[in-house]
Amino acid sequence: MKKEKVIILLQALRVNQWIKNLVVFIAIIFSGTLFIPEAFLKSTYAFFIFCLLSSTSYVLNDIIDYPYDKKHPIKKFRPIASGKISIPEATFIVFILTLVLLIASLFFSLPFFLLSLVFILLHFFYSLYLKNQPVIDIFTISISFMIRTLAGEIATGYHIPIWLVYTIFFGSLFIASVKRHAEMVVHGSETRASLGHYKGHLLDFLTNTFATGTILAYAFFTYVDRPPQIHTIFSETMNKLFPTFEVRRWMMVTIPLVVYGISRYAQLLYEKEEGERPEKIVTTDLPLIVTIFLWGIIVIGIIYVF
Repeated sequence: MKKEKVIILLQALRVNQWIKNLVVFIAIIFSGTLFIPEAFLKSTYAFFIFCLLSSTSYVLNDIIDYPYDKKHPIKKFRPIASGKISIPEATFIVFILTLVLLIASLFFSLPFFLLSLVFILLHFFYSLYLKNQPVIDIFTISISFMIRTLAGEIATGYHIPIWLVYTIFFGSLFIASVKRHAEMVVHGSETRASLGHYKGHLLDFLTNTFATGTILAYAFFTYVDRPPQIHTIFSETMNKLFPTFEVRRWMMVTIPLVVYGISRYAQLLYEKEEGERPEKIVTTDLPLIVTIFLWGIIVIGIIYVF
């Protein structure tokens, strides 16, 4: 296969959006097992399966959205919309990937296979019908993230704290509502049928509600759920220095970073109208990148070092 064809195929699979599937690792990160080889390998296996399952749904979505994408100022350059990959070729890709990935998930475990099947069916149904239903389309995207998160738990057997699950639920709803708002403001209803049923005030309300829900859920998580204690030299020293300070409360220092991250994301929406492509924002906006990096360092430090 020529290099140019490979690049076109990777563009069709939208490998730049695989970052969304990193939520698969949440189960081992917050259970204190990130550096256990077996748990990490299982999560990595689940991560790549869901990356390719997501790519399969993207290709199907591009097939169905072909008439709309040709009118979109950015999406018209996608491989299917531009004609670089024909509809029959794209259909073949969807069929082969779906078959291979479901077989691969079955070799993992039956529960993981069933979850993978639900995931791909949800995305197929979303592409065919649910994406045209206002509000329901946003909740479908959130459910998709919840399934990814649950996949990490099923793959490894490690439990995810309930308030962290709620944080992911509200956070994904927030990102989805921001995306819809940006699409409506920048392109109107011409590029997505469901946008004709949205009003600006409704999307503002949903964005505010889900942002508040994300912050509250995360705050409850940091206070209610006690992080696992990994015994190290540093942790023993901290216990001696702060014998009366509950370990679980250290996680609360990350709340301001989450609040700022959500605020910065909203700022990019309302000031620069960049919410249409969340994966681009997360990987290109320096203040947001620094915030996510600091949050990750502090969380890893609290769980695995202190």
